[in-house]
Amino acid sequence: MKFLCLVILWITLGCHSQSSAFRRGENRPNIVFILADDLGYGDLGCYGQHIIKTPHLDRLASEGMRFTQFYTGATVCAPSRSALLTGQHTGHTYIRGNKEMQPEGQEPLADSVQTFAQLLQKAGYVTGAFGKWGLGMVGTAGDPNRKGFDEFFGYNCQRQSHRYYPTHLWHNANRIVLEGNDLTQKIHYAPAIIQEKTLAFIEQHRNKPFFLFMPIVLPHAELQGPEDEYYRLYDGAFEETPHKGNGYGPGATVGGYASVDKPRATYAAMVSRLDGYVGEVLRKLDELGLAENTIVMFGSDNGPHTEGGADPQFFRSAGGLRGVKRDLYEGGIRTPFLVRWPGKVAAGSISEHAGAFWDVMPTLVEIAGAPLPRYTDGLSFLPTLLGQNTQQRHRYLYWEFHEGGGKQAVRMGKWKGVRLQVKENPHTPLELYDLSNDMAERHNVADQHPDIVAQLQQAMDEAHQESTVFPLFSGTNKDKH
Repeated sequence: MKFLCLVILWITLGCHSQSSAFRRGENRPNIVFILADDLGYGDLGCYGQHIIKTPHLDRLASEGMRFTQFYTGATVCAPSRSALLTGQHTGHTYIRGNKEMQPEGQEPLADSVQTFAQLLQKAGYVTGAFGKWGLGMVGTAGDPNRKGFDEFFGYNCQRQSHRYYPTHLWHNANRIVLEGNDLTQKIHYAPAIIQEKTLAFIEQHRNKPFFLFMPIVLPHAELQGPEDEYYRLYDGAFEETPHKGNGYGPGATVGGYASVDKPRATYAAMVSRLDGYVGEVLRKLDELGLAENTIVMFGSDNGPHTEGGADPQFFRSAGGLRGVKRDLYEGGIRTPFLVRWPGKVAAGSISEHAGAFWDVMPTLVEIAGAPLPRYTDGLSFLPTLLGQNTQQRHRYLYWEFHEGGGKQAVRMGKWKGVRLQVKENPHTPLELYDLSNDMAERHNVADQHPDIVAQLQQAMDEAHQESTVFPLFSGTNKDKH
């Protein structure tokens, strides 16, 4: 009996020493989270893409872990970012849709909302965000400087990010005018400017633990970019149908998507440019000797888009999954997710762990030794990253979306339930799919499994808390991105 007690004590102390090291923040790793905009599950070579070249992201997969069943926070931009940063699914998170504010910006995160960036700040991390924000204009409660970021550079407003040659960007509270970009001329390419600032942040904070959030605007519409080495990879490679949009010139408006002569070549170039920017970050970490102590995560905010002339069917951007952006079928919410952490995450590993954006908060605060969040729907997937067999599993994953008549989805084990047009009737028939042998969600088997349907309906009812700002059942909201 005494021997057994000693064994139990040894096991307990051993497990505790692993986690307590993270809590104490010993040799805390830098954290880089790269978020693509509207990149599909099948847009990367490491996920089966055969046309578009993505060597740097493929390298990230070969040097780290590739998740095959990881989900985004929502099926459009703002709520997906809200779920990521707050650690809450769309039945709970504050921002649940794209809601415009005038003259610039979107519905802001409330004062009461806590992000994991704020927790990392409290733990001593220098924090920066470079790219697209969309969670509150400068001076509001959702200002990135008020939500945990010491420095922000890029598009504060999602509507402004519809233009890759915008009139201005934001650096914290300062409006940075891009001289010559007046919607009639294309002089300064915003993603390249943002990338320069991103690399400078790494240089500047090389001697401190930092959290770098990179919500890159690529490859979201509009389809635009310089005719450089990325474009030349694909120019002339495809049959093309020009897209007529809201072109640059007299009468151009911020919210439109530009005309493009070669949409397929341009989209492919934008994905490869995204990949190139990731490569520049990895190279900078190598040059500064930071790679070994930096965890790099890569994901996408939702599935592939069909806007501005994009052709996700041609590129098989959803990877054979059903649906695209704005759908709660797998193609709208299952996206690439990669993690590299040298010496901790096994190179070339593949995980079938079913997780989602709201799991990022508890994972990163545990790794960083940061304060625990007040509340999260997430579960830390650190055991999965470390190859341990102690990973907790979600009872279910839940999504909702107030556009398109109102939609809900839940995944429970191998089962996926989808309910549509819930604004008219909160109890519309639930579609049921067995993802273990029908990943493309072609066969609705609800009639064959009424007991499973009842369980998923109960989970949907349990997960949803009605929002006065983004009502699912009691109103409509037509703002879109």
